[in-house]
Amino acid sequence: MPLTVADVVGILEDRYPPGTAEPWDAVGLVAGDPAAEVRTVLLAVDPTEAVAEEALARGADLLLTHHPLYLRGTSTVAADNPKGRVVHRLLRDGCALYAAHTNADAAADGVAAALADALGLTGCRPLQPLPTALDTLVTFVPADRTQDLLDALAAAGAGRLGAYERAAFTSPGTGTFRPLPGARPAVGGVGLTETVAEDRVEMVLPRERRAAVLAALRAAHPYEEPAFTLIAQPDTGGPTGTGRVGRLPRPTTLRTFAERVAAALPATPAGVRVGGDLDGEVATVAVCGGAGDSLLAAARGAGADVYVTADLRHHPASEHLAGGRPYLVDTTHWASEWPWLPRAAAVLRAGAVERGATLVTHVSTLVTDPWDLQLTAPTEGARP
Repeated sequence: MPLTVADVVGILEDRYPPGTAEPWDAVGLVAGDPAAEVRTVLLAVDPTEAVAEEALARGADLLLTHHPLYLRGTSTVAADNPKGRVVHRLLRDGCALYAAHTNADAAADGVAAALADALGLTGCRPLQPLPTALDTLVTFVPADRTQDLLDALAAAGAGRLGAYERAAFTSPGTGTFRPLPGARPAVGGVGLTETVAEDRVEMVLPRERRAAVLAALRAAHPYEEPAFTLIAQPDTGGPTGTGRVGRLPRPTTLRTFAERVAAALPATPAGVRVGGDLDGEVATVAVCGGAGDSLLAAARGAGADVYVTADLRHHPASEHLAGGRPYLVDTTHWASEWPWLPRAAAVLRAGAVERGATLVTHVSTLVTDPWDLQLTAPTEGARP
């Protein structure tokens, strides 16, 4: 049975939750019928007209892009402008459009992680971690219903820790209660003191899943009034967040490292720019896919020797280098984010298999940076 657009959206949003997107962002389903079937997906960085044509040429039912089509909203999708033409062209041929932007940037295995992996970094952590808002649920359940309750709570989002799910702690004990008139006890009778062999169950849950987890608790628990406690944990940085900081397997020079960056990322006409002492030693590396000069201070604060990002502006970069490390390696926007696409394609295929379906994925290699050629003037006699 083929997947629907809604099924694929579910796979994506399970791995790249929209709630982790920046407040200004526009992520999610841009166009398309959630009930439409999806057999083929094209993944790309930008939803340009050329990419839309590629999606249709490949028979895609869904185009997944990193960048939103309408980041700042719109009052029209008329086909007399490039963005409107993308919407019309895709929908006319039955292809939906979905965007995963800063939520994919922040994900534990998202855009930043893919860039760090492409450069061979180890021991990575977020450059700018997202606060992790967690609660701990404590409840009590008859011992013979513990596993059923754990399954229900896990399905509602509790018990996820890093790469693990259904994580819980249970300990045996004895529960006691006396039902009052009007109660409908699952165990014992009104007015009678009852003791039951119970398990104490503890699970963590994302704070935004409170309502869903408590609803699952009440639905799955055998008692009319299950006892529980929610404990709010202090907010701490977790595995999600913007950018990554890691280390090279062995120190090298800035020049050699920059050559590694150029070899690891897709080639573009604009290439790679490098700022700093080319013979200086680098070992700790900060990365941020896409425009990253807002994180220059964070890269310095993280103790990075070199910072790899894109779209660095003249004045922020110049002022930063005047203060010393980290050195700068400036790639193009498209090249710095492209390594995530094959990873996201694998996420989609694995999610389809879990649902008993098959999904064909294609990754676009169409360079959608706006630059087609870079010319370098002779340096001899050149004027500023």
